[in-house]
Amino acid sequence: MHQKTTLENGLRIVTTTMPHTRSVSVCFYIGIGARYESDPDAGISHFIEHLLFKGTEKRPTAKELSEAIEGVGGTFNGGTDKELTVYWARVAQPHFGLALDVLVDLLLHSKFDPVEIEKERQVIIEEMHMSKDSPGQQVHMIIDEILWPGHPLGRDIAGSSDSVLRITRDTMLGYLGNNYLPENTVVAIAGNIEHQAAVDAVSQATAGWSNRKPRPVFQPYQEQPNPRLRIERRDTEQAHFCLALPGLSLKDPRRYTLGLLNVILGEGMSSRLFAEIRDKLGLAYSIHSYIDHFQDTGAMTVYAGVHPTNLPIALRAVTEQLALMKEPAPEAELTKVKELSKGRMLLRMEDTRGVTGWMGGQEILTNEILTVDQTIAIIEAITAEQIAEIARELFHSERLRLAVVGPVSDGERLEELLKL
Repeated sequence: MHQKTTLENGLRIVTTTMPHTRSVSVCFYIGIGARYESDPDAGISHFIEHLLFKGTEKRPTAKELSEAIEGVGGTFNGGTDKELTVYWARVAQPHFGLALDVLVDLLLHSKFDPVEIEKERQVIIEEMHMSKDSPGQQVHMIIDEILWPGHPLGRDIAGSSDSVLRITRDTMLGYLGNNYLPENTVVAIAGNIEHQAAVDAVSQATAGWSNRKPRPVFQPYQEQPNPRLRIERRDTEQAHFCLALPGLSLKDPRRYTLGLLNVILGEGMSSRLFAEIRDKLGLAYSIHSYIDHFQDTGAMTVYAGVHPTNLPIALRAVTEQLALMKEPAPEAELTKVKELSKGRMLLRMEDTRGVTGWMGGQEILTNEILTVDQTIAIIEAITAEQIAEIARELFHSERLRLAVVGPVSDGERLEELLKL
């Protein structure tokens, strides 16, 4: 069970005491990400995340920051998403204070050295080039553009080369001051440490962090017409495709039902897509489905890589499986996917980093934390008919979106296959 304390400056601290472990994980979740950015500043959240690891007044270089954690056998990193940014460290329990000090140091005292900014600017542009050179990554970026056209959710989290070249040091410092706020931050801590000890340590480490401002707001997404198909022709061995449908938001309680549907459809080697497209038809080595939930929208996506001549066959096979989801699953299959979902959740809870992700992600995005037992109870109550109802509501031909990267050119023929 977790415990929560909110400090006077609005900083939320959530902890889970795990006395059987020898580690502690500390995660700072900031409620800011790519969807909060304007077009000229696209990629600024990601740029800042990179720069915070480049040196502080206390630890002037990236090497000194990393050595502080790695020197005691720990790991740490950061990540930028569309609705949040996270910085985390995992260390042996005796080094909790050090991990906390390093994370607070980089969050509040980073130098933003002009020389490092220019070096990291080029690193980020190379990171974008690397993603674009990978057809498997590029197709996921294209499907986002189709699902959320003209909206920050449809952009690459890293921005574009042009926007990254435009971002200045002053712009970054202003963005940091307006968004890296204590009331827009959740500190999640899990491991062999008591709640009050963690609260006392965080309170002391963040003393003076009190720049109170309104939390940032994002541009809501309104569904709008957009071409259903986009092909990026490349001379590759495979045609990589994403077939997607608009889904459910984080605030929709039926997201758990859609989650079970996704497990049935395309999660794991016992899923329907894996059994049909890989095992039975032999069309793909890699095929799976996944779900995105955002605060006001969502999506469900199927990804696969196939031989270009097999693309139409694979698309027909996937749409057939989507259509079959409109009928209630057999009881044995429903039992299996519930056990798979519960088992993976419980295994995640054995790792301190997994527990901080569970607590911090929910708190920063939904302002509440469901326990594992509460979530299991929700999963157990879901019926086969409820899963079929979600499929009947969401799975319609006109809602299908397709992105393809590979040696493919016949768009009209592919668009004709977007039927359920």
